[in-house]
Amino acid sequence: MLGPEPALAVLCGAVVGFVLGLIGGGGSILATPLLLAVVGLPPHQAIGTGALAVAVNAFANLVSHARAGHVRWRRAAIFALVGALGAALGSTLGKAFDGERLLALFALLMLVVGVLALRDQRAAPAEAQPRPLAHELPRLVATALGVGLLSGFFGIGGGFLIVPGLLFATNLSMIEAVGSSLLSVGSFGLTAAVNYALSGLVAWGVAAEFIAGGVGGGLLGLLLARHLAARRSALRRVFAAIVLVVGVYLLMRAGRAAGWI
Repeated sequence: MLGPEPALAVLCGAVVGFVLGLIGGGGSILATPLLLAVVGLPPHQAIGTGALAVAVNAFANLVSHARAGHVRWRRAAIFALVGALGAALGSTLGKAFDGERLLALFALLMLVVGVLALRDQRAAPAEAQPRPLAHELPRLVATALGVGLLSGFFGIGGGFLIVPGLLFATNLSMIEAVGSSLLSVGSFGLTAAVNYALSGLVAWGVAAEFIAGGVGGGLLGLLLARHLAARRSALRRVFAAIVLVVGVYLLMRAGRAAGWI
């Protein structure tokens, strides 16, 4: 029988898994504030623990998306491999940064990405039109390196950056970008988690509880993602709304900690 704290951690993990299954990212966006507010971990430990939990859940959700035919493996692998190099460097820089300031910068980045996602009215095609990988490679590599650096710095899987990055660099449809992004979400999160774990900044028991809850939540998120894909821009709006709401929360939290509000 689970006590109240483990039960809450499992429930929070289910929420994180649901978001990962739905939009291919955003898990760390929610995991970090949940670990701060519900579990009470300090900022750096919340980031390291959340990165591990989200990485495992992302790989689990990747299997479901792959079975549904949503993953374009060559593009996903290139983005993940190149981005992991950036994530290793970024996570090293992030550990040396003040925790509360790091969360404030994280919140500002989320608000920018959320606004850009809402303003972009060009819906991705329901079916991707084939285009040679060689034509996309330079932009794909450059985007992956930049996104990986930011993901590692903030200790996140980075799906809320990876999905727009894949749409910018390739000709994937929205649902393909969501599915393909999960390989990078898992790779970036795992890279950051290992780096944080080497400094003792991962709460292993809490991470296990998050992972347990995330499996079921991810399956529900995938079911909803399939339904919303037919509405073209609906996934983008859901994605933007989640990013904006949690970004405002984190910015307010950082403001209270710094005495701004």
